[in-house]
Amino acid sequence: MRNFFLIFWITISIAQAQTFRFTAIPDEDIYRLQQRFDKIAQYLAEQLQVEVEYLPVKSYSASVAAFKNNQVQLAWFGGLSGVRARRAVPGAQAIAQGLEDQRFVTYFIAHRSAGISYREKFPEKIAGRTFTFGSKGSTSGRLMPEYFIRRHFGKSPREVFRRVGFSGDHSKTIALVQSGSYRVGAVNYKVWENELKAGKIDTALVHIIWKTPPYVDYNWTIRPDVEASFGEGFIEKVRQALLNLSDPDLLASFPRQKFIPADNELYRPILETAIQIGLIDH
Repeated sequence: MRNFFLIFWITISIAQAQTFRFTAIPDEDIYRLQQRFDKIAQYLAEQLQVEVEYLPVKSYSASVAAFKNNQVQLAWFGGLSGVRARRAVPGAQAIAQGLEDQRFVTYFIAHRSAGISYREKFPEKIAGRTFTFGSKGSTSGRLMPEYFIRRHFGKSPREVFRRVGFSGDHSKTIALVQSGSYRVGAVNYKVWENELKAGKIDTALVHIIWKTPPYVDYNWTIRPDVEASFGEGFIEKVRQALLNLSDPDLLASFPRQKFIPADNELYRPILETAIQIGLIDH
Protein backbone atom coordinates (compact mmCIF):
# COMPACT_ATOMS: atom_id res chain seq x y z
CA MET A 1 0.00 0.00 0.00
CA ARG A 2 2.85 2.39 0.81
CA ASN A 3 4.35 1.70 -2.62
CA PHE A 4 1.02 2.44 -4.25
CA PHE A 5 0.77 5.86 -2.61
CA LEU A 6 4.40 6.58 -3.41
CA ILE A 7 3.85 5.84 -7.09
CA PHE A 8 0.63 7.87 -7.04
CA TRP A 9 2.40 10.85 -5.44
CA ILE A 10 5.27 10.69 -7.95
CA THR A 11 2.81 10.54 -10.86
CA ILE A 12 0.91 13.59 -9.59
CA SER A 13 4.14 15.48 -8.97
CA ILE A 14 5.36 14.85 -12.52
CA ALA A 15 2.02 15.99 -13.95
CA GLN A 16 2.12 19.15 -11.88
CA ALA A 17 5.68 19.85 -12.96
CA GLN A 18 4.81 19.74 -16.66
CA THR A 19 5.00 23.05 -18.46
CA PHE A 20 2.39 24.17 -20.96
CA ARG A 21 4.23 25.98 -23.76
CA PHE A 22 3.00 28.21 -26.53
CA THR A 23 4.47 30.25 -29.35
CA ALA A 24 3.40 32.88 -31.87
CA ILE A 25 4.28 33.80 -35.42
CA PRO A 26 6.98 36.51 -35.43
CA ASP A 27 4.92 39.05 -37.34
CA GLU A 28 6.51 42.20 -35.91
CA ASP A 29 9.30 43.55 -33.71
CA ILE A 30 10.76 40.69 -31.61
CA TYR A 31 11.15 42.79 -28.44
CA ARG A 32 7.50 43.80 -28.58
CA LEU A 33 6.44 40.19 -29.07
CA GLN A 34 8.47 39.04 -26.05
CA GLN A 35 6.86 41.68 -23.84
CA ARG A 36 3.38 40.79 -25.05
CA PHE A 37 3.60 37.05 -24.72
CA ASP A 38 5.48 36.91 -21.44
CA LYS A 39 2.46 38.73 -19.97
CA ILE A 40 0.09 36.31 -21.72
CA ALA A 41 2.06 33.40 -20.22
CA GLN A 42 1.61 34.88 -16.75
CA TYR A 43 -2.12 35.35 -17.35
CA LEU A 44 -2.59 31.78 -18.61
CA ALA A 45 -0.61 30.35 -15.69
CA GLU A 46 -2.94 32.11 -13.25
CA GLN A 47 -6.06 30.95 -15.10
CA LEU A 48 -4.99 27.37 -15.79
CA GLN A 49 -3.03 26.73 -12.58
CA VAL A 50 -0.11 25.17 -14.49
CA GLU A 51 3.34 26.39 -15.43
CA VAL A 52 3.12 28.29 -18.73
CA GLU A 53 6.04 29.40 -20.90
CA TYR A 54 6.23 31.44 -24.09
CA LEU A 55 8.69 30.00 -26.61
CA PRO A 56 9.84 32.60 -29.19
CA VAL A 57 10.61 31.46 -32.74
CA LYS A 58 12.48 33.14 -35.59
CA SER A 59 10.15 32.44 -38.50
CA TYR A 60 6.61 31.49 -39.44
CA SER A 61 7.78 28.03 -40.54
CA ALA A 62 9.55 27.57 -37.20
CA SER A 63 6.29 28.24 -35.35
CA VAL A 64 4.57 25.50 -37.37
CA ALA A 65 7.51 23.11 -36.80
CA ALA A 66 7.47 23.75 -33.04
CA PHE A 67 3.75 22.95 -32.95
CA LYS A 68 4.15 19.86 -35.12
CA ASN A 69 7.01 18.51 -32.97
CA ASN A 70 5.13 19.15 -29.70
CA GLN A 71 7.69 21.70 -28.51
CA VAL A 72 4.63 23.88 -27.95
CA GLN A 73 1.04 22.85 -27.37
CA LEU A 74 -0.65 26.14 -28.23
CA ALA A 75 0.15 28.81 -30.82
CA TRP A 76 -1.03 32.22 -32.00
CA PHE A 77 -1.01 31.64 -35.74
CA GLY A 78 -1.97 33.60 -38.80
CA GLY A 79 -4.63 32.08 -41.03
CA LEU A 80 -2.15 30.30 -43.33
CA SER A 81 0.27 29.13 -40.64
CA GLY A 82 -2.69 27.85 -38.62
CA VAL A 83 -3.95 25.83 -41.59
CA ARG A 84 -0.47 24.37 -42.10
CA ALA A 85 -0.10 23.49 -38.43
CA ARG A 86 -3.47 21.77 -38.20
CA ARG A 87 -2.76 19.76 -41.35
CA ALA A 88 0.53 18.65 -39.76
CA VAL A 89 -1.17 17.64 -36.48
CA PRO A 90 -4.44 15.79 -37.15
CA GLY A 91 -7.04 16.68 -34.55
CA ALA A 92 -5.54 20.09 -33.74
CA GLN A 93 -8.21 22.73 -33.21
CA ALA A 94 -8.55 26.45 -33.79
CA ILE A 95 -10.20 27.51 -30.53
CA ALA A 96 -10.27 31.31 -30.57
CA GLN A 97 -9.66 34.34 -32.78
CA GLY A 98 -9.68 38.08 -32.28
CA LEU A 99 -12.93 39.91 -32.90
CA GLU A 100 -11.14 41.74 -35.73
CA ASP A 101 -9.90 38.48 -37.28
CA GLN A 102 -13.35 37.81 -38.72
CA ARG A 103 -12.77 40.66 -41.20
CA PHE A 104 -9.04 41.24 -41.50
CA VAL A 105 -7.46 43.34 -44.27
CA THR A 106 -4.07 44.00 -45.84
CA TYR A 107 -2.85 47.48 -46.63
CA PHE A 108 -0.88 48.09 -49.81
CA ILE A 109 1.56 50.89 -49.00
CA ALA A 110 3.82 52.98 -51.22
CA HIS A 111 6.79 55.32 -50.91
CA ARG A 112 6.00 58.89 -51.94
CA SER A 113 8.43 58.61 -54.89
CA ALA A 114 6.12 56.01 -56.47
CA GLY A 115 3.57 58.76 -57.09
CA ILE A 116 0.62 56.50 -56.29
CA SER A 117 -2.25 57.92 -54.24
CA TYR A 118 -4.94 56.09 -52.26
CA ARG A 119 -7.88 54.69 -54.20
CA GLU A 120 -10.68 52.21 -53.51
CA LYS A 121 -10.05 50.24 -56.69
CA PHE A 122 -7.04 47.95 -57.09
CA PRO A 123 -3.99 50.16 -57.81
CA GLU A 124 -2.90 49.15 -61.32
CA LYS A 125 0.05 51.57 -61.17
CA ILE A 126 1.96 49.20 -58.87
CA ALA A 127 2.91 47.11 -61.93
CA GLY A 128 6.55 47.43 -62.87
CA ARG A 129 7.59 48.72 -59.44
CA THR A 130 9.65 47.02 -56.75
CA PHE A 131 7.38 45.20 -54.28
CA THR A 132 7.97 43.55 -50.91
CA PHE A 133 5.76 41.04 -49.16
CA GLY A 134 6.23 40.20 -45.47
CA SER A 135 7.07 36.63 -44.49
CA LYS A 136 6.64 33.93 -47.13
CA GLY A 137 4.25 32.20 -44.72
CA SER A 138 2.16 35.25 -43.82
CA THR A 139 -1.56 35.42 -44.58
CA SER A 140 -1.84 39.20 -44.59
CA GLY A 141 1.70 39.83 -45.81
CA ARG A 142 1.87 37.27 -48.61
CA LEU A 143 -1.05 34.88 -49.23
CA MET A 144 -3.90 37.37 -49.60
CA PRO A 145 -1.97 40.18 -51.34
CA GLU A 146 -0.56 37.65 -53.82
CA TYR A 147 -4.06 36.31 -54.40
CA PHE A 148 -5.40 39.78 -55.27
CA ILE A 149 -2.36 40.58 -57.45
CA ARG A 150 -2.81 37.36 -59.41
CA ARG A 151 -6.56 37.89 -59.71
CA HIS A 152 -6.13 41.41 -61.10
CA PHE A 153 -3.16 40.95 -63.43
CA GLY A 154 -3.54 37.26 -64.28
CA LYS A 155 0.20 36.84 -63.62
CA SER A 156 2.52 35.88 -60.81
CA PRO A 157 4.08 38.70 -58.74
CA ARG A 158 7.48 38.08 -60.36
CA GLU A 159 5.90 38.73 -63.74
CA VAL A 160 4.14 41.88 -62.50
CA PHE A 161 6.94 43.63 -60.57
CA ARG A 162 10.47 44.67 -61.44
CA ARG A 163 11.76 43.10 -58.21
CA VAL A 164 10.00 41.08 -55.49
CA GLY A 165 11.21 40.72 -51.90
CA PHE A 166 10.15 39.12 -48.63
CA SER A 167 10.92 41.28 -45.61
CA GLY A 168 10.27 38.61 -42.96
CA ASP A 169 7.77 40.60 -40.88
CA HIS A 170 5.36 43.50 -41.17
CA SER A 171 7.46 46.01 -39.21
CA LYS A 172 10.33 45.45 -41.64
CA THR A 173 8.00 45.81 -44.63
CA ILE A 174 6.99 49.27 -43.42
CA ALA A 175 10.62 50.24 -42.79
CA LEU A 176 11.74 49.04 -46.24
CA VAL A 177 9.03 50.96 -48.06
CA GLN A 178 9.50 54.04 -45.90
CA SER A 179 13.23 54.05 -46.70
CA GLY A 180 12.55 53.67 -50.43
CA SER A 181 14.29 50.29 -50.65
CA TYR A 182 11.01 49.05 -52.15
CA ARG A 183 8.47 51.35 -53.74
CA VAL A 184 5.42 49.28 -52.74
CA GLY A 185 4.62 46.65 -50.10
CA ALA A 186 1.85 44.66 -48.42
CA VAL A 187 1.34 44.91 -44.67
CA ASN A 188 -0.93 43.68 -41.89
CA TYR A 189 -3.25 46.59 -41.09
CA LYS A 190 -3.02 46.00 -37.33
CA VAL A 191 0.78 46.24 -37.37
CA TRP A 192 0.53 49.43 -39.47
CA GLU A 193 -1.81 50.97 -36.90
CA ASN A 194 0.45 49.90 -34.02
CA GLU A 195 3.57 51.32 -35.67
CA LEU A 196 1.73 54.53 -36.54
CA LYS A 197 0.60 54.89 -32.92
CA ALA A 198 4.18 54.26 -31.75
CA GLY A 199 5.44 57.10 -33.96
CA LYS A 200 7.50 54.82 -36.22
CA ILE A 201 5.81 55.78 -39.48
CA ASP A 202 6.50 59.01 -41.36
CA THR A 203 3.37 59.48 -43.45
CA ALA A 204 5.21 62.11 -45.52
CA LEU A 205 7.34 59.24 -46.84
CA VAL A 206 5.00 56.23 -46.88
CA HIS A 207 1.23 55.98 -47.12
CA ILE A 208 -1.65 53.55 -47.75
CA ILE A 209 -2.72 53.20 -51.39
CA TRP A 210 -5.28 50.35 -51.15
CA LYS A 211 -7.12 48.16 -48.66
CA THR A 212 -7.98 44.60 -49.63
CA PRO A 213 -11.44 43.11 -49.23
CA PRO A 214 -11.78 41.42 -45.79
CA TYR A 215 -10.82 37.83 -45.01
CA VAL A 216 -10.50 35.62 -41.91
CA ASP A 217 -7.05 35.58 -40.28
CA TYR A 218 -5.34 35.01 -36.90
CA ASN A 219 -6.24 32.22 -34.48
CA TRP A 220 -5.21 30.37 -31.34
CA THR A 221 -4.67 26.69 -32.21
CA ILE A 222 -4.13 23.88 -29.69
CA ARG A 223 -2.81 20.32 -29.99
CA PRO A 224 -5.32 17.48 -29.45
CA ASP A 225 -3.11 15.55 -27.01
CA VAL A 226 -2.85 18.20 -24.27
CA GLU A 227 -5.57 16.53 -22.23
CA ALA A 228 -3.39 13.44 -21.85
CA SER A 229 -0.84 15.64 -20.09
CA PHE A 230 -2.98 18.25 -18.34
CA GLY A 231 -6.26 16.47 -17.75
CA GLU A 232 -9.68 16.03 -19.26
CA GLY A 233 -11.33 19.29 -20.24
CA PHE A 234 -8.05 21.20 -20.52
CA ILE A 235 -8.73 22.38 -24.09
CA GLU A 236 -11.95 24.01 -22.96
CA LYS A 237 -10.17 25.59 -19.99
CA VAL A 238 -7.65 27.16 -22.36
CA ARG A 239 -10.41 28.36 -24.67
CA GLN A 240 -12.31 29.95 -21.79
CA ALA A 241 -9.16 31.60 -20.44
CA LEU A 242 -8.63 33.25 -23.84
CA LEU A 243 -12.28 34.23 -24.24
CA ASN A 244 -12.30 35.69 -20.72
CA LEU A 245 -9.18 37.80 -21.30
CA SER A 246 -10.32 41.33 -20.52
CA ASP A 247 -7.20 43.21 -19.42
CA PRO A 248 -7.15 46.31 -21.69
CA ASP A 249 -3.35 46.44 -21.77
CA LEU A 250 -2.99 42.79 -22.80
CA LEU A 251 -5.67 43.09 -25.47
CA ALA A 252 -4.18 46.35 -26.76
CA SER A 253 -0.83 44.66 -27.28
CA PHE A 254 -2.30 42.36 -29.96
CA PRO A 255 -4.20 44.71 -30.68
CA ARG A 256 -7.65 43.13 -30.34
CA GLN A 257 -10.87 44.22 -28.65
CA LYS A 258 -11.45 40.69 -27.38
CA PHE A 259 -11.16 37.03 -28.34
CA ILE A 260 -14.14 35.07 -29.63
CA PRO A 261 -14.71 31.35 -30.40
CA ALA A 262 -13.24 29.90 -33.60
CA ASP A 263 -13.13 26.51 -35.30
CA ASN A 264 -11.23 24.87 -38.16
CA GLU A 265 -14.03 25.28 -40.68
CA LEU A 266 -13.75 29.08 -40.52
CA TYR A 267 -10.34 28.81 -42.19
CA ARG A 268 -11.37 26.66 -45.13
CA PRO A 269 -11.27 29.73 -47.46
CA ILE A 270 -7.63 30.28 -46.45
CA LEU A 271 -6.80 26.66 -47.29
CA GLU A 272 -8.59 26.89 -50.65
CA THR A 273 -6.81 30.16 -51.52
CA ALA A 274 -3.42 28.69 -50.59
CA ILE A 275 -4.08 25.66 -52.79
CA GLN A 276 -5.27 27.90 -55.63
CA ILE A 277 -2.04 29.91 -55.77
CA GLY A 278 0.23 26.94 -55.10
CA LEU A 279 1.34 27.57 -51.50
CA ILE A 280 -0.25 24.32 -50.24
CA ASP A 281 -0.62 21.04 -52.12
CA HIS A 282 -4.01 19.36 -52.44
